[in-house]
Amino acid sequence: MALKIRLPGGTLKVKQHHELRRREQKREVPVWQVGKYFVVWWPATISDRPSKRPGGERNDFP
Repeated sequence: MALKIRLPGGTLKVKQHHELRRREQKREVPVWQVGKYFVVWWPATISDRPSKRPGGERNDFP
């Protein structure tokens, strides 16, 4: 189970490897490994929820 601490600039999370989301695994947000735990910082400017679009990608073609 992850530990989540809400702070004024975002959310600090402490997780084990199997709990990491894809964006955390790809290091799209700041992630630090401390032993077997990962400290993840999700700034308030970045949503930690997946896109509601199918496929999650943007398509600019007509």
